[in-house]
Amino acid sequence: MKIAIASGKGGTGKTTIATNLALTLADTGTNVQLLDCDVEEPNCHIFLKPQIESSSPVTVMIPQVIEEKCTGCGICAEVCEFSAIAVVKNKVLIFPELCHGCGACLLFCPEDAFVEVPREVGVIEKGSSGGITFTQGLLNIGELMSPAVISEVKKSTGDPDVLIIDSPPGTSCPVIEAVKDADFVLLVTEPTPFGLNDLKLAVGMAQALHLPFAVAINRSDVGDEAVAEYCRRENIEIFLEIPDDRRIAEAYSRGSMVVRELPEYLKTFKTCWDRIRAFSGNEASNKPDSDGTAKEV
Repeated sequence: MKIAIASGKGGTGKTTIATNLALTLADTGTNVQLLDCDVEEPNCHIFLKPQIESSSPVTVMIPQVIEEKCTGCGICAEVCEFSAIAVVKNKVLIFPELCHGCGACLLFCPEDAFVEVPREVGVIEKGSSGGITFTQGLLNIGELMSPAVISEVKKSTGDPDVLIIDSPPGTSCPVIEAVKDADFVLLVTEPTPFGLNDLKLAVGMAQALHLPFAVAINRSDVGDEAVAEYCRRENIEIFLEIPDDRRIAEAYSRGSMVVRELPEYLKTFKTCWDRIRAFSGNEASNKPDSDGTAKEV
């Protein structure tokens, strides 16, 4: 089962929920794998403190000009949607940092004057901690290709009972790459006007991708009731509420796990997991078979 932890904005507590949910399940003997797909600023390792066992580069294919074939016609620059190619005085200039590896220049070049070469954009690290198999991606500084690194992180998945994905914040391409094939998405928010605004964006993303989802409200006893009212109005279930507990903030500041320092929160995360499992089971039981009839699980 793939569970993505996502949010419309940063700073809502995604990593806190992802790591503590993973540890809660691992303590019950569940085979858990945690993927840190926030590749621009991964921080699950700060709390899990995994033993990194392997590291491998992530590469993307970018074009390289065969100068003796190139006529400087400029078609490659015209078809490049990312302004990664310019033609100056019949000479092709390629800006690797802007290239998305779409291959349009190779496809449309009338002289077949391009070949593809690998370019490193990040690294994947694998390890383990407290019964949790851990993988994180690290995007190289200055690079734009975070979806490529996220894709490689997800390809590293083994065969766990539960896969938890700590997604990047927001609702843009990197987030969609992280959550697109999840079985369930837990949208983390906070009870503030900014939290509500960005929750609405995240809900729209999940609905557009046809993903089952529910909401987790962090620091639930501060701010206002607008988030809760929105969820009630839209029939969105709230699976997890974490209060504004100073002890949680102190544990976070030390890089410690909440369920280790404050064992009373184990029940909170276990209840959240039970609700996710029950909700996903109901969703699966209502999906039609190929003949259009509902199947039972």
